[in-house]
Amino acid sequence: MPGLLLGDEAPNFEAETTHGRIRFHEFLGNSWGILFSHPRDFTPVCTTELGRAAKLAPEFAKRNVKMIALSIDDVNDHLSWCKDINAYNKDQPTEKLPFPIIADSKRELAVQLGMLDPDERDKDGIPLTARVVFVFGPDKKLKLSILYPATTGRNFDEILRVIDSLQLTAAKKVATPVDWKPGDEVMVIPSLSDEEAKKLFPGGVCTKELPSGKKYLRYTSHPK
Repeated sequence: MPGLLLGDEAPNFEAETTHGRIRFHEFLGNSWGILFSHPRDFTPVCTTELGRAAKLAPEFAKRNVKMIALSIDDVNDHLSWCKDINAYNKDQPTEKLPFPIIADSKRELAVQLGMLDPDERDKDGIPLTARVVFVFGPDKKLKLSILYPATTGRNFDEILRVIDSLQLTAAKKVATPVDWKPGDEVMVIPSLSDEEAKKLFPGGVCTKELPSGKKYLRYTSHPK
């Protein structure tokens, strides 16, 4: 079945967008990237999501994350829809958002990337695009995939939190526990010995005592 798995390299597709024609790898450059898909233009949940994404564009830029959306209508529809999205945000109703929207009117890219929702269909009975979130690293490989049905809007605060975790754990030998937020304690990864952990984390490592006697819950302060 077409689609991307964690660790797969993003296809270097070409596409028409609201910011002109792109080739995906060149668009990403050496940055992280987020690709988020939408069922259709001029739909209520999608409008709120893209409005929120536009407001959060500076937060993604701070994290060196390139943003790009996909919807199954053409560029002209996208540009017209951008006016509604900006108006929803109480901004000037212009045709520009801080990121491009890919035109995928034939659903070719949605099929290639495994983005279709079999349970949600248009008036002609054709499956709509689901709400997919793909996060790619600077190596162009898929680091995160979240799939929402067409009827459920995404939480972009959670997406930013996950990107913070991905970037931290890519650089440091740590993992982030449940409900972690930037600045919270992190966990030492199991593959690291106690001696290695002491050297890597001079601020100290706290090991939680457990009935099993196993020393696997090891915490340390947020690495600098």
